[in-house]
Amino acid sequence: MHSHSHGHHGHHQSSDERLGWVFLLNVSFTIIEFIGGWLTNSTAIMADAVHDLGDSLAIGLAWILGHFSDKSPSKAYSYGYKRLSLFGALVNSIILIIGAVFVLSEAIPRLFEPQMPVVEGMFALAVLGVAVNGFAVYKLKAGSTMNEKVLTWHLLEDALGWLVVLVVSVVLMFVDWPILDPILSIGFTLFILFNVLKSLKSTTGLFLQGTPDADTQRKIREVLSNKPQIDGVHHLHFWSLDGESHVLTAHLTLNAVYDVETIKELKAAIADELARFHLAHTTIEIEFPDEQCRDKSD
Repeated sequence: MHSHSHGHHGHHQSSDERLGWVFLLNVSFTIIEFIGGWLTNSTAIMADAVHDLGDSLAIGLAWILGHFSDKSPSKAYSYGYKRLSLFGALVNSIILIIGAVFVLSEAIPRLFEPQMPVVEGMFALAVLGVAVNGFAVYKLKAGSTMNEKVLTWHLLEDALGWLVVLVVSVVLMFVDWPILDPILSIGFTLFILFNVLKSLKSTTGLFLQGTPDADTQRKIREVLSNKPQIDGVHHLHFWSLDGESHVLTAHLTLNAVYDVETIKELKAAIADELARFHLAHTTIEIEFPDEQCRDKSD
């Protein structure tokens, strides 16, 4: 029993186009941020630049993977290329952690020796940041893919982050509180680290082929076990290619020797009940009561 899921070519073309525009916009602005953070002497802007670097990498990865998503599996890569997204997420996480450590190493000493940033430049970059990220959110909202939905929330976070920088820059125009800049940068960086480490834990679990959802796995086992012809379920493996496309393999032991028609009806009933789990690949092996399983017991 084997099934595959397929994408729609035209849908991916429009998605690729949107992601391409947003990637170019974001990566250009990230470069401006790093230069602006250095020129304005603002660690808060540098922290937001690291955040936007992470989003640029994520958008770039989603854009590149869009071109691979419809590529047919090969003999060497029989499941296709979806797991590249997990590898990309791991690389992205490592880059963000290095960037966050760098920002913290710059910002923490400034708590003890605050330096006033160039407030006018900080204000101008914040206005540009709200505009760029706001436009990117508007552009991606038209999309319906999971990648676009997740990235829309990331970019909305960026826009709100720049709104905070904007408010702080206005405050600094009227009061001499340079310590607000490192406090803001440390706050941003700790927020980035919290989310990256949470994402890294989830990504590593999927990369190591852990189950994407224990509750779904339990329900699948129930579906397979509750058939009157089934004596037992073993070697049930439920894992994910990329966090969205899930794979199931299982061995089912019959409680009697049934004729071919009965087994065909059983397979059809199982396929109907598993449909609600939207599995990308499903492989079920039927074993007779006196048949020795060729795999090691689990």
